[in-house]
Amino acid sequence: MKFHQHVAGTTYSFGSLIEVMAKATPLRSGDELAGCAAGSDAERAAASWVLADLPLSTFLEEQVVPYETDAVTRLIIDNHDRQAFAPIAHLTVGGFRDWMLTAAATPNGGADLVAIASGLTPEMVAAVSKIMRNQDLIAVSKSLTVTSAFRTTIGLPGRISTRLQPNHPTDDPRGIAAATLDGLLLGCGDAVIGINPATDSPRATSDLLYLLDDVRTRFDIPMQSCVLSHVTTTMELIEKDVPVDLVFQSIAGTEGANASFGVTIPLLHEANAAARSLHRGTVGDNVMYLETGQGSALSAGAHLGTGGLPVDQQTLETRAYAVARALDPLLVNTVVGFIGPEYLYDGKQIIRAGLEDHFCGKLLGLPMGVDVCYTNHAEADQDDMDNLLTLLGVAGAAFVIAVPGADDVMLGYQSLSFHDALYVRQVLGLRPAPEFEAWLHRLGMADAGGRILPVDAASSPLLALAVSR
Repeated sequence: MKFHQHVAGTTYSFGSLIEVMAKATPLRSGDELAGCAAGSDAERAAASWVLADLPLSTFLEEQVVPYETDAVTRLIIDNHDRQAFAPIAHLTVGGFRDWMLTAAATPNGGADLVAIASGLTPEMVAAVSKIMRNQDLIAVSKSLTVTSAFRTTIGLPGRISTRLQPNHPTDDPRGIAAATLDGLLLGCGDAVIGINPATDSPRATSDLLYLLDDVRTRFDIPMQSCVLSHVTTTMELIEKDVPVDLVFQSIAGTEGANASFGVTIPLLHEANAAARSLHRGTVGDNVMYLETGQGSALSAGAHLGTGGLPVDQQTLETRAYAVARALDPLLVNTVVGFIGPEYLYDGKQIIRAGLEDHFCGKLLGLPMGVDVCYTNHAEADQDDMDNLLTLLGVAGAAFVIAVPGADDVMLGYQSLSFHDALYVRQVLGLRPAPEFEAWLHRLGMADAGGRILPVDAASSPLLALAVSR
């Protein structure tokens, strides 16, 4: 199907839905690299106009990645809930934007948004996000409540959790333990204490899992841990009765991109069932931790859709959330600036992508977090990350990632620090997960409002015990 739009004396033509979606996307370097970005702001405006007038039902009739050749598309179409879709089936993409903004401004309107989640396809959600301003993305996201639970409850209103990321370039237990203690003393770790291991070997992963579980049990911390090894490594350790809380895996929006990660959808379901069979959660049984990132399909050369046309990276990112949604995870986060400036060039593009990813994931029913981050060769700095963190706090992000000093010494990229988490909780009046907050209060590390208190060896049982050992 071809589309045309007349703007300021020029008629712009688009040969397919894929092209309309790509050229309506706010500018980003990854789409330029793929050759699918709009050539001018005027062409982008024309594509946005066309997109706004498309019926939402278009995305059920025309797939951007073929059903016959892609397992993610089959998952999306086969699991679409037409009953949940019915209240908005008559709307265009632009009409859906207006409907969401009205609902978001209405008391309990977020419940109406949650009710339609299973009736939305990722392509519908990606399409509407492309014609929304940043404030639109924030306003709708803020109105949504999506929760998950294991030993702590994630995503409750008025709260923001953190992944404490104590990475070490050699997986030195002393370095990891020191970083973990540092984060706990600053109130971080209520989403997960998650280590990116320097090696994916089962032995190294097992050692780190035992280390984190010892920390949890020794200090009686309501928390969950995860070592971010490949899903097959974690499944092997589950069979050996290693203390596995969460199963981690990077996922993407096409079958080919997931194959580049060494996973299939059935394998992920098998891992989910294996972890749930352990019954290690205390307040819930969400056991999957999934990471995504705009540009992953393009970097794997698995970004082509119907007719061999390149699909824009944000649409493919949103399709990854369909894979996540099918697994009912505890945590999902986009590593928004991690892949590099080839995909998100500067601070402006990273901020926009972070807000899009959070909105799209949350609207599809996920407990969505963001790794607020950039690589050192991107045109971005920590001020950009401060801005994105603050906007995500306003938007109701489930969690963010924090590392010692905001500098990950193993992965070599810039993220948020433990102090940044304190900042966003302080200025926006946000609190940690309730179970973790109660633990902080019990140890005298937080006041009644959840604010972290200054600590030293004399006043903190946690620090005193750690020093004594």
